[in-house]
Amino acid sequence: MKLDDAGLYLLNQSKVSGSKFKQIIGRGLLAAAPRLMAFLAFAGTVAMFLVGGGILVHGVSLFHHWQVAVTEFALVNLGSIGEGIAPLVFDGVFGVLAGALVVLIHHAVVAIMAKKPVP
Repeated sequence: MKLDDAGLYLLNQSKVSGSKFKQIIGRGLLAAAPRLMAFLAFAGTVAMFLVGGGILVHGVSLFHHWQVAVTEFALVNLGSIGEGIAPLVFDGVFGVLAGALVVLIHHAVVAIMAKKPVP
């Protein structure tokens, strides 16, 4: 069941039963559903960059060593908060850069293929 369907159901039930509580909850769910979905889309995108970057960083030892160096630098200069945040930021930035590289390669291949004559 979708969130907005639940809100609409409660709103309709409030008209039948006269329940002010159901009306308030129903309207609240209907108002919150689009904002919640927008937030989840944003959070999901950020999570994909973090996960993708983490997979790439931990899969290539050179990038992993860079991450360790950045984390040690953050620990020395920012303390334990820096040590916790640095790997996340590194994975996120690396994920965004890797994604941008894939998009650039895709556009280049499409442009090259468009210029080839069709046999």
